[in-house]
Amino acid sequence: MSVEKEIEHQQIENREIVEALLTDGSAPDVEYPIEHHMSCANFDALEKAAVDAFKLGLEVSDAEELELDDGAIIFCFDATIDHKLTVERLDKDSEALIRIAVKHQVQYDGWGTYFMDENGPVFDDELDDEIDDEFDEDQK
Repeated sequence: MSVEKEIEHQQIENREIVEALLTDGSAPDVEYPIEHHMSCANFDALEKAAVDAFKLGLEVSDAEELELDDGAIIFCFDATIDHKLTVERLDKDSEALIRIAVKHQVQYDGWGTYFMDENGPVFDDELDDEIDDEFDEDQK
């Protein structure tokens, strides 16, 4: 896939993710921790990509080693930044990181965040507890 097509594909995905989060009730006006993911079998190439991501102002995690289902070893890191959940900002950051990935021959694996309410992130176990509490109330 060409770089431009990859950027276009990611921008479509950015819109779908933001729309899904907001439709599900995630708070629109809070800061979100956005974690961009990069990976590569070549540690040196990944390290160079991490330096470039850091130069963009992202906080870069230590690289982790992972074993894939086929036994292959890859390295990965997260490049994190906090900002409002806006498509324009996500498009800008993901495009810059895709270009870094291409430059260093690593894989940009997209981004993730958490469902947020006005108090901060809501984790799956908290949602499960809320559902359980609502179920318990309904049973009374």
